[in-house]
Formats: sequence, structure tokens, C-alpha cells
Amino acid sequence: MSDLCKDGGGLQKAVNDRGGITKLRCLQARNDTEVSITLNLSDDADEWIYELVFKASGRGKQLINVVRERAIKNGIEVLARPNDRDQADSIQLTQTYLEQILANQIFRPIAIFFSSITYLHIVPQLLKFAKEIGINKIEDDPFGQGFLDRLANTQNRTREAWLKKIQAGLSIAVPQFKELRFERDESGQPHLEARYEHWRPNAGWQKEDQFSDGTLRLIGLMWSLLEKRQLLLLEEPELSLNSEIVRYIPEVIENTLRGARNQKQIIITTHSTPLLSNNIDGNDIILFLASENGTTARSPTEDELDAMRAGFSPAEIMLPLTSPSNIKRITEI
Repeated sequence: MSDLCKDGGGLQKAVNDRGGITKLRCLQARNDTEVSITLNLSDDADEWIYELVFKASGRGKQLINVVRERAIKNGIEVLARPNDRDQADSIQLTQTYLEQILANQIFRPIAIFFSSITYLHIVPQLLKFAKEIGINKIEDDPFGQGFLDRLANTQNRTREAWLKKIQAGLSIAVPQFKELRFERDESGQPHLEARYEHWRPNAGWQKEDQFSDGTLRLIGLMWSLLEKRQLLLLEEPELSLNSEIVRYIPEVIENTLRGARNQKQIIITTHSTPLLSNNIDGNDIILFLASENGTTARSPTEDELDAMRAGFSPAEIMLPLTSPSNIKRITEI
């Protein structure tokens, strides 16, 4: 949905970039050739429902066609497609109204929301060894290859304020960590430098290629929390971090967001016991369960919520449900 709404995106590109509609359809889908997405969104003032159903045209260039597109604001339908214009010119169904500025005015807050989404899964090696690896940076930079460029393009005053906030957190989480700064080398390339306590008073400065993977991921996490966006998607933020640091990630997020007025929502995927050992509201948890007919998603049951209200953590109640039933047999291989 984010790629559909962003500049240079659109329905055709969003589907093709993912290998076509066959890669998007559920593997368990047998006769149903359509992909259907329904989203319920709300802010302080309005509640929205957006529905998009699409499928391959089945002829020629296999263009993706909109089967149905609807937008509902506070219970009132403001968009319903196909409409008369679509019937008169079927090629219009190769684009959604959501991606068109002239067509989405009535429900533009939905487009603005989707276009602001950021996915982040920093791979420290891509940041440390970008020149040596020499691979092209992926659009939107989900793996942090251009993280230093993002820092360089941030206004000096804002960058310094954010780095001080990150520095305060790192000084607690990382042993001997003392100071964090942004610098450019002689060729103008941006770098992060950190100073650690050392027996030599003027020594101990290290560049990002000497940082631990966990330190880089923690810096990237905190920086992303401070950036302006509506929705941030984080995949397994616990990777490379000490389990005790992971335990406090929810609090790090909460404390960091106090300085980020534009941050609205964060969605995290995790299998981490320490992260889920916090007093997390069970209503904020979605459990994914594999089955013979694909993966299902559900909220905790009332019994599970009652157990968490009684003092059990989500790690104790929810994580065991994700374990494969015959996992012990892996030791027999």
C-alpha cells in the first residue's frame, strides 16, 4: 500500500516489483484469482475503511485490473468503483483512485498515511562495508545502506539534538560509551563517530565500521523513532542486542517518542522472549499461527487477556502458541 501511494509508484509497479500477482496471492488460494485488501483506519477526528480488490487481466500484457475500490468515511461511502467512467473506459481500471492526486481528494488522508510508512530492518554489514560490497542501494533503503546519508541530509540543529538523545540512551546500554558525533572525512563522506572511555584521555574515537552490530542497530532504531512518519514497521529489533537491552526496547520506544510529535504508530514483528516479557497490553498483540491452509492472524482470547491481566507476560502466554508441535523431533535429524 505504501508503494502504491508513493511518488513514482502505483498499482502496476507495486505488484510487478513483488514478482507479479502470483507472488501476492495466498498459496492456499485455489479458484479465487483476486487479491483483496480491507483496511480500517482512524485518527482523532475520522474513521475510514478502504477496500481494494484486484486481479490480473488474463490477456495481453497481464495488466493488473481493479475489481473493486471503495472508501468509507465515518460510515458514508465516498468512493465506489467500478463507476460509469470505468465502464466507458476500462483502461482506467489499471489504476486506483488512491494513487491519483486528481481522484483521491475526498479520501487523501488515506494516501498521505500510506505514503508516510517506513519499513526498517538495518543490516549492519551493509552499512559498515557499503564500498567493499558495492551493491546498489534498494529504493527507500529498508536495510540502512544510506543511513549516513539520511543523517547528512538532516538539518544540523535537528541532527545534533537527536544525536544527543541517542547518546543518552547508548551511554546506559553500551559499556564505556561516552559520546556520539557526526563528522565528514576529507573527501566529504559522512561518518558517525563514537568515543569510549579509555586510559588515554584523547583516544577512543571509533567510526561506524568499528561499531558492534548491536550498537548500529540501536542507533538506527532510535533515529527512526525520531523521524517524521505516520507508521514505522520494525522487523525483529532484538537482533544483535544483549537480552537485557532487548527487555527495555518497549520503554526505549516510549521514551524516544516523547521527542517525536509526528510519530503515530509502530508495528513490530518479534519472537523475542525478553522483549515480550514486558507489561505490554495484550490488546496490542496479534498472533500469527501457521496451519495447513496458510497463516491465520488473531488477537488474544479473553482467557489469554485475563492471564496477562493477572500478571503473566505475553512471552509466557502467547509465545508458546507459536512453537511447532513437533519441534523436538529436530534433534533426531
